[in-house]
Formats: sequence, C-alpha cells, structure tokens
Amino acid sequence: MTSALILIDLMPRIVALPLAPHTGDEVLVRCRALAEAFRASGRPVVLVRVERPNVAEQPPGSDFADGLVHDGDVVVVKRTVGAFYGTDLNEQLRKLGADTLVIAGLVTTMGVESTARAAADHGYRLEFVADAMSGLAADEHEFTVERTFPRFGEVRNTADYS
Repeated sequence: MTSALILIDLMPRIVALPLAPHTGDEVLVRCRALAEAFRASGRPVVLVRVERPNVAEQPPGSDFADGLVHDGDVVVVKRTVGAFYGTDLNEQLRKLGADTLVIAGLVTTMGVESTARAAADHGYRLEFVADAMSGLAADEHEFTVERTFPRFGEVRNTADYS
C-alpha cells in the first residue's frame, strides 16, 4: 500500500483569505510539515493549484507558496474546483502506485472536498488531515470534517504523520 500526500491550493492569494477555524498560515505550516514527513519516508507529494480559465493573466498570488514545491514532487494545475477533472492527476497517482490519498489544503468545502469526492469515485482509500485544512467559515469546515469526510475515509491530524 502506497500513500500519497495531496496538498490543495496552497497559493498566497488563498492562504491570505479570512479562513476558519485555522488561519491560512497555520494550515501552510502544517502542510509543510506533512510534506517533509512524506518526502523523508520516500512517499510522494502532490501539489495542486488552480488557474482561472479564459483569462490572459492569473491574479497575483496564484503560484504556490514560497518553497513549497521540491524536486521530485508532482505538480498539477487544475482549472476547476476539484483536482481530477481535466488533469492527469489520476494517471500520475497510478504511475506512483498510490492507493491511499492523504488530503490537506484549502479550502475544506471547495477544492479539498471536491478532490476527495472524485478520488473516492476513482477507488482511492482516503485520509483527511483535519488540522491541515480550513474553511471560509468554521462551521462549514467542522461539519465537513465531522460529518462528510468520515463517510469517505479516516479523519486524522498532522501529528499522526510525524
């Protein structure tokens, strides 16, 4: 069994949003720690960011947070809410032999949840890192983490991966 870490939309313009219950900076710190733990154990790290379709130039802050991407990481650029539609994410994960996806990033009820639902449709086993994601509102995040995600996989915290 190979697990891959999937980090969603850790871009300065999204990290800077008023998020709850965790700030974007808190999520970014925890996601960096997760990525370091995965890399140290030889497990793949996949970084996903969004680009707005049909615009000449992306808004400022649309690249990954500084220093997030390392050599050997898989980078996926999506143009929809979820990371599977219109990308080669599934092919990349299959090539890596991943059967379990550990998902974190921003925003819980948007990119994270949309990616998770598609991952379940593709047959992946799922783990969610609750303290390494955050929502546009705390109650949305908490509902998703407590009620929705357990229907798709296991809910954990960053400390479980160190």
